[in-house]
Amino acid sequence: MQIDPSDLAIFLAIARHRSFRAAATELGVTPSALSHSLRNIEERLGLRLANRTTRSVALTEAGERLFARISPAFRDIHDALEDLNNFRGKPAGTLRFTAARQSAQLVLLPIVTRFLKAFPDISVEIMINDALIDMVAAGFDAGVRFGETIAADMIAVPIGPRHRFAAVGSPAFFREHKAPVTPHDLKGLPCIRYRFTSGALYHWEFERGGIEVDIDVTGPLTLNDQDLMVDAALDGIGLAYVFEGQVDALLAKRKLTRVLADWCPAYPGFFLYYPSRRQLPAALRAFVDFARTPAV
Repeated sequence: MQIDPSDLAIFLAIARHRSFRAAATELGVTPSALSHSLRNIEERLGLRLANRTTRSVALTEAGERLFARISPAFRDIHDALEDLNNFRGKPAGTLRFTAARQSAQLVLLPIVTRFLKAFPDISVEIMINDALIDMVAAGFDAGVRFGETIAADMIAVPIGPRHRFAAVGSPAFFREHKAPVTPHDLKGLPCIRYRFTSGALYHWEFERGGIEVDIDVTGPLTLNDQDLMVDAALDGIGLAYVFEGQVDALLAKRKLTRVLADWCPAYPGFFLYYPSRRQLPAALRAFVDFARTPAV
């Protein structure tokens, strides 16, 4: 049998995204064209590589094995082509980032917009995904998250300023409820809870004078998006515990009121992380160096 490398590239895109539509967007073709290409590959191999539904694509055992075997080879080819950037006057190419929503809003996007002005030959794609994924298998160059959620086999570089959380509520909320003085006072107040993609509920974390307190808050509303938590707090349904940077403007306008500020420590912030490689692609190396440089 003979399979063209371009056909394997099509299979890899489908396997990474588990979606004809998303893979088609990446490759600049129609979903139906990709479906037809995959069918031709399967006919030549005499094996079914994926099971299709109207909503998703699931790899068969044979498809998973092929994906695992050829992904490293295509990554090596990609890296070899990226090495050619060393012969250019400036780095060029495309960088793909995976990031949770808040890390993209607060840290990654502000750096990327400055970076693109400095390196016009590089383009950037940011995919928002709050779940932890295998970034190499998914075809990403790097990601941005809190350090505690990064796998140990990744290179992690701190970027951006330190961050604090803020416990906030609307003025209307505090007309009905007494403001908490210590984190333990939260147990008697309606709070807006946050659920991770994993399904676990976040326990609000506080620290003062070396004393650490985790509170499993309760309340009428649970969300998995911090922007919605801010909206709900503005509506007076409960207290929200979100990144300080998300509510600074609302606090200044007195649309929200902050409590327990002396119990909210600064965290190291976010990390840019990427797989350990012998030699970084020129575009990624340029971004790593740029991200480490404070904004002027």
